[in-house]
Amino acid sequence: MNIILWIVTIFLAAGFLAGGLAMLLLSKERFRNAFEGWHYADDFPGGFLKVIGVMKVLAAAGLILPVVTGTATWLVPYAALGLVLLMTGATTTRIIRKEWGSAAGDLVFWSLAAFVAFGRFVVVPF
Repeated sequence: MNIILWIVTIFLAAGFLAGGLAMLLLSKERFRNAFEGWHYADDFPGGFLKVIGVMKVLAAAGLILPVVTGTATWLVPYAALGLVLLMTGATTTRIIRKEWGSAAGDLVFWSLAAFVAFGRFVVVPF
């Protein structure tokens, strides 16, 4: 189970790091046009997207860095729980916009983050 949790954790960290960096480094217009599924950017001011980008980058760091450094490993499940909350908002936005395919994809990330949170809180804590 520990190996499966690590695989999912690394996948989540890589995905959220990439998405967060895209939000931070690209202008709102370039971000919106990068992929078809990123048109939700129209619903938010550019500063709000930057805040979400920071949250994604911090969550990705929180999934990996505590274990790598050997300090505050208790933060890992909380970072995953933060991603659950973030993806709840993302899924809600997709449902409001009637972007059903993207909502399903967001639910996959929600499920993976919930799996890591539960796994690190209960099944295989550090």
